[in-house]
Amino acid sequence: MDLQRFVAGLFAFAVVTVGAGSSVAAGRPAAAGPAPAPSTVSAPAGPDVTLRLGQEAAVQGKDLTVRYTRVVADSRCRPGMQCIWQGEATLAFLLKQPGRGESTTAELHSGLRTGPQATSFAGSRVELVSVSEDGGEATVRIS
Repeated sequence: MDLQRFVAGLFAFAVVTVGAGSSVAAGRPAAAGPAPAPSTVSAPAGPDVTLRLGQEAAVQGKDLTVRYTRVVADSRCRPGMQCIWQGEATLAFLLKQPGRGESTTAELHSGLRTGPQATSFAGSRVELVSVSEDGGEATVRIS
């Protein structure tokens, strides 16, 4: 009877271990590390601006900064994979009005299925235009 319990326990351990390693095997980190220190770029309103993870755009002529803070979710089809649905990425941004001390967060989506691709804050519109394959860069349009 003790041998059966041991084998059952060993099997359960193996199942949990294989399941825990699946995100690493798929090339996705099991847990996100700390975001890199933010750097600020100056961006005119209108044209697209590409931000690296942790980077912030100070919008010229407006009391507005937009920081790309993290990848919330990414179900996009990986390169070399054949998928029924291309999936989408959800990215988090921190929007600030430094002169007024106001801020908000926004989660923007690369597709239309699960949420908004744009948000409004401080009289401006921030739209997610594209996301790099690895999620390390996001292109936004601020108008």
